Parts: sequence; structure tokens; C-alpha cells
Amino acid sequence: MRYQQDRAVLASIGAHLDPQVSRISVRLPRSVAESAVAAWDREELDGIGEESREEYELRDDAAELALIGLATTSRGVWDGEELVVDLDVVQIAAALRAAR
Repeated sequence: MRYQQDRAVLASIGAHLDPQVSRISVRLPRSVAESAVAAWDREELDGIGEESREEYELRDDAAELALIGLATTSRGVWDGEELVVDLDVVQIAAALRAAR
């Protein structure tokens, strides 16, 4: 199938880009940085049952937010009302996808 070939080429591009790009320094407003930390600190006690594709994608986005919260707490630096933090490009891509 053509789309499988396209995915293989996309994966090949990713394999070449991966060693070139890792983290990018970004600035986040205090409110969203604190919300990301809250997502990291949140206890998820409910098990994961059967879920639709949409539910899976929402949970995956929530996990990316929590990982941004982890990065915020472990290596973020406050500069006034903004947080400066190096984020993994995967986390940045997830945030950009969610904004579309």
C-alpha cells in the first residue's frame, strides 16, 4: 500500500533527523507551565479500559503534557512570569499538533 511506503520514508527521515535534533529551549507563560506541573503531579488511579481512538489520542496528549510538567520541574528556570525550559522535540510536536 502506498501509505505504508510513505510512512517508511517518513520514518527514514526521522531516523536521520533524530541525532541532529533533541531539545529546544522554549519559553512558556507561568499559567501553562504550572498546569503542566499539575498534570505531572496528578495521581491517575483509574485503570485504562477499552477506549476509542479519540480517547486514546486524548490520553496520549495528556501524557505529553505531564512529560512537559516533568521537564518543567526538573530543568525549568523561571524568568519573571515565564519559564525557560529545554523540551524534547517530540513534546514540542505534540503541543503543536494539539494547537491545530
